[in-house]
Amino acid sequence: MEVPKDLSSYIRVLKLASTPSREEFTQVSLIAGAGIALVGFIGFIIFVIMAFLPGGI
Repeated sequence: MEVPKDLSSYIRVLKLASTPSREEFTQVSLIAGAGIALVGFIGFIIFVIMAFLPGGI
């Protein structure tokens, strides 16, 4: 692992990066929020199933 080579690649990526537009940010936020809600819903379903199984929580 060469530090100078890695550092230059990080700088190159930062130079290519740009601030997202408001529309792009909103779309990414909605998708991330939907993913978080989906994971929470799946966790809740697993909790409910485990609560009703004998020997569950």
